[in-house]
Amino acid sequence: MRTTPPRLVDVTAVVPQLASLARTATRLHPRPGSPTPHDSSVGGPLLWPADEPWPYCEKPHEWDGVNQILSPDDVRQRRRIRAAAANRPGGDPSVTRYTPEELAIEERIEVGRPWPDGPIAMLPVAQLYVRDVPLLRPPGQTGADLLQVLWCPFDHPAQPETALFWRSAAAVTDILETPPGPPSIQFPGYLPEPCLLAPEQITEYPHFMELSKELQRQLEDWRRWQAAGTPLDTADTPYSKAYYAELYTDRLSTAPGWKVGGWTRWGLTDPEPRLCSSCGTKMDPLLTIASAEWNAHIPDWIPDQDQARSTPSTTDPDPSNPTMLDLARGYDLQLHVCPVSPDHPHIELIQ
Repeated sequence: MRTTPPRLVDVTAVVPQLASLARTATRLHPRPGSPTPHDSSVGGPLLWPADEPWPYCEKPHEWDGVNQILSPDDVRQRRRIRAAAANRPGGDPSVTRYTPEELAIEERIEVGRPWPDGPIAMLPVAQLYVRDVPLLRPPGQTGADLLQVLWCPFDHPAQPETALFWRSAAAVTDILETPPGPPSIQFPGYLPEPCLLAPEQITEYPHFMELSKELQRQLEDWRRWQAAGTPLDTADTPYSKAYYAELYTDRLSTAPGWKVGGWTRWGLTDPEPRLCSSCGTKMDPLLTIASAEWNAHIPDWIPDQDQARSTPSTTDPDPSNPTMLDLARGYDLQLHVCPVSPDHPHIELIQ
């Protein structure tokens, strides 16, 4: 289980009009594990029909000449070596913690792999069963109870190309035992570590920049926060409007990390329209694929069960990123879908 701590204050006591804008989101809380095709997971095996072709990315892939091309096995082996070395006593530089055999493997990996030719097999990213995430519903249909997300581990042009598949789990009677995999990937941060999930429903509110000017003004009024009994740090007085806007945005509105539904997290850009290219309908947030589960400088969103391990250590170098993904240098990839039909194209948004 993972439990998000209570919010600093009930924000609807500060601005009652926000109550009508509340949405339920499901934080997925991925944690390292050994998922099977019958589990909801990140980076785990998919319940893929043996008679259905595996998806390949057939779009052009261009090497930037900078990033090293590695195989998935290279990335996993390097991660194991570095995790083992981090747990040993050693000097400075940290390379002294490596065994001669590990250094030889690192040197071999450092050579890299050739640039792949032709279509590239897509990588499993997430598999979500409706039984674990009840709010997960396929747009425009009722028979599907399983969402599968895959991507191409190369930039298009600055993020992975994703593919979504909705299906009925009961209809898959013969599972593909050994799916194809890409011979190489462009970035190690595009290869998720296998994780099991601990879904938890929470309440979210719109990002500050998505609110009306009137609601923004109300949130910037210190008297409203004082009347709601908000426990504020006196070292920050006198409070500015920006302080309250950041308080709401960072600690009370949208949760970080992997999640289904809820509201869109903005930050890299201002809010922009997300309209279906097929029918013009406003699209809904489906899944957030995150580079981190929390920000150590904002501990409000760290689950109670992870508070003691919220900072890096030699035995747990990055407890906030169990999937070991790194998208666009630490940002998130948010997928939006059209509520009218699952056949309409989805939107990929880096924020």
